[in-house]
Amino acid sequence: MKDKMKAYWNENKKYLFILLGVWFLVSYVFGILLADSLNSIQLGGFKLGFWFAQQGSIYVFVILIFIYVRLMNKLDRKYDVHED
Repeated sequence: MKDKMKAYWNENKKYLFILLGVWFLVSYVFGILLADSLNSIQLGGFKLGFWFAQQGSIYVFVILIFIYVRLMNKLDRKYDVHED
């Protein structure tokens, strides 16, 4: 049982690190570090760097929440710890 829970937690951490990495990339790298470079591209009349800093990172964060919920539901079923 202990090995099963350790494997469950390790997979959960893997998902967390990947999703947090995507969030970091979108919010910090695209929104701050690469904002000047991305501003040469327009999205809906706004500069892309500005869009990532103001809107895009929020949209991506909400999408990542739904992805995490879906991944965790699959993981819960895989390790038989779901709440059904």
